[in-house]
Amino acid sequence: MKIAIVTTGRFHVLDLARELSALGHEVAFYSYVPRKRALKFGLPQNCHRPLLPYVMPLVAALRVSSGRIKRVLDHMLLTAVDYTVSLTLEPCDVFIGMSGLCVKSAISARKKYSAKILIERGSRHILSQKEILDNIPTPSKKKGSVPSYAVRRELKGYEIADVIVIPSKHVEESFLERGVPKNKLFRNPYGVDLTMFSPTPVPPLDPPTILFVGGWSYQKGCDILVNAWTRLNGVHLMHVGGISDASLPKAESFTHIDPVPQWKLMEYYSKAHVFVLPSRQEGLSLVMAQALACGLPVVCTDRTGGEDIKEMIGDSKWITVVPSDDVNALVDAIRKCLVLARKQRGLRDILGPGREKLSWKAYGERYSNFLSNFNK
Repeated sequence: MKIAIVTTGRFHVLDLARELSALGHEVAFYSYVPRKRALKFGLPQNCHRPLLPYVMPLVAALRVSSGRIKRVLDHMLLTAVDYTVSLTLEPCDVFIGMSGLCVKSAISARKKYSAKILIERGSRHILSQKEILDNIPTPSKKKGSVPSYAVRRELKGYEIADVIVIPSKHVEESFLERGVPKNKLFRNPYGVDLTMFSPTPVPPLDPPTILFVGGWSYQKGCDILVNAWTRLNGVHLMHVGGISDASLPKAESFTHIDPVPQWKLMEYYSKAHVFVLPSRQEGLSLVMAQALACGLPVVCTDRTGGEDIKEMIGDSKWITVVPSDDVNALVDAIRKCLVLARKQRGLRDILGPGREKLSWKAYGERYSNFLSNFNK
């Protein structure tokens, strides 16, 4: 099939483009990711369709802006990319576009080429996401967590789509709750680069270490994590990632590491015993699969996609899913996983023969099979 994939940045759809191309599809990947960077992540050169020359001033301005100006520029950039693709789009049988971005371009693909329209939505239904974000109890609460233009573009995309592609059950539920029919949804959990994340030896058990990777924010549930951690005597907490709207704890048993390239994350997975993801809302977090591939038991909330990964691996004891915002459940789960971690010996290969189910290759094959059946 001729497949157009439209995005701004890399996200998971560059991996999708690479895998669909490897399966023999004719893929055109439209984005403002520079060619050199796209090729670094395995995208074949003939798939790359550069949008940066059309929107470079907006991309540059957005990177140095903040506040209300940043939101205005973001809207302008989305509109410009969408419009540019609508004019430059090559013939395609299938159009895959990121939600909130593709409106005019999706309509153009259907009108010009009678293409099937798939909209990629990585998070919960926009109205569910907005409700959750608006109710997060941050000290400096700012209303309007999701701008109105984003809501409008998202809802229009859902309406246009033949299929909305989502990564997890809890995301699916948020769409069903808002009246989207199940046959309009395709659930396909994301993959992980298994060449970059492999089993690690058990680190020294003193002190027991729990790891969180991602932005330090209320959305990620970092306040809940800190509350839980303070009840775990003698446990070290390590964070790798940026700092957002939550304050870092000031304690000797806490370590913060600024964001590192993806290939370097394995170094920190190898130092920890349990991985914890306390997010209040997140479609399906790739860091959970990375941690599992490195041999760490995972504790996560029911709004991270952990249930989906749990289904995919052979032994479900390595993932414990707790309700979001439940400190007591998080404490109990971390304690149990630390006991499990203490029993590990040698090389921590907890996925065994089921590793490949978490690969980008398997993700691409599921996607390709769906497209083949959908197009019949």
